[in-house]
Amino acid sequence: MSRKNTWVRLAVAVALILPLTACKDTKTLQENEQLKTQMAELQKENTQLKSDLETITADRDALKKENDALRAQLSARKTKHSGTKAANRKHHRRQSSQ
Repeated sequence: MSRKNTWVRLAVAVALILPLTACKDTKTLQENEQLKTQMAELQKENTQLKSDLETITADRDALKKENDALRAQLSARKTKHSGTKAANRKHHRRQSSQ
């Protein structure tokens, strides 16, 4: 009788555990699908961000070149004007001292 009770208890335990295990597997599968969806969205977003970064980097490089060219022009203008300002001051000082 004791052996029969052991087998019955074992069968009952297995019968109770199987639905719980199946339920957990279903839940795990659902979580996996959600994670796969989120991963796909993140990969798509990452690709878009890489593209945006490349565009911004190219724009930055173009602006840097333009900025350097404008600085060179400004520097050239300052050089031209600085000589005339000094000459004007000297000339102006001579007139005021006479």
